[in-house]
Amino acid sequence: MITSHQNEKLKLIRKLAERRGREREGLFVAEGEDLVAAAEAAGCEPVFLLRAGVDVEPDLLDGVSSLGSGSRVIAVYEERFSDPGGDLSVYLHAVGDPGNVGTIMRSTHALADGPVVLGPDCADPYSAKAVRASMGSIFARPPARAGFSSLSGNTLALDARATLPLAEIEPPVPPMVLCLGAERDGLPEEILAAADERARIPIRPGGPDSLNVAMAATAALYELGNRITRP
Repeated sequence: MITSHQNEKLKLIRKLAERRGREREGLFVAEGEDLVAAAEAAGCEPVFLLRAGVDVEPDLLDGVSSLGSGSRVIAVYEERFSDPGGDLSVYLHAVGDPGNVGTIMRSTHALADGPVVLGPDCADPYSAKAVRASMGSIFARPPARAGFSSLSGNTLALDARATLPLAEIEPPVPPMVLCLGAERDGLPEEILAAADERARIPIRPGGPDSLNVAMAATAALYELGNRITRP
């Protein structure tokens, strides 16, 4: 059992708390029984796994946990990335909140057959917050990395200023890529101009000005997934 905070495995976990450390090592941390079970279900073997009271003293494990209440199990895994593709996938541009990135990975796993494709200036999908928000989907459907210009298939830009409601677009023909930008700024003009279609999610009069980007992605994926035309 580990009894010193100077243990090399604990040092590595502390290093992986920072994006620079994750990028250097190609590893990330998952905390909690649910995430470890999701990794196992997806066939992902940990580099190592530490259980409080079994492999390491509980106070030492709490000391490297990112959870306020500590953790009973922490595991380290190799980062994995998919290739873009699928009948329906999501492209994110400058979505900087890791919780939103993780939630969109979860929604995409539930409602589409392609991955989340991360464009420039997106949050690290392997940060602790993003991994937790994905609820294990990051193991079953790892994200992809690509620029907008390299996407193949029909692209649909979600834009609050678009005149056409999402429900009124022609039934999409796969492969279809749903494109979303940051909540405040949206997608840049060059992507809006290059997209095959632009559409908005109508908001009831008197409602908020906009939706959270993860909520918007989930609503749009549900709509597109139900209406997509497969040859």
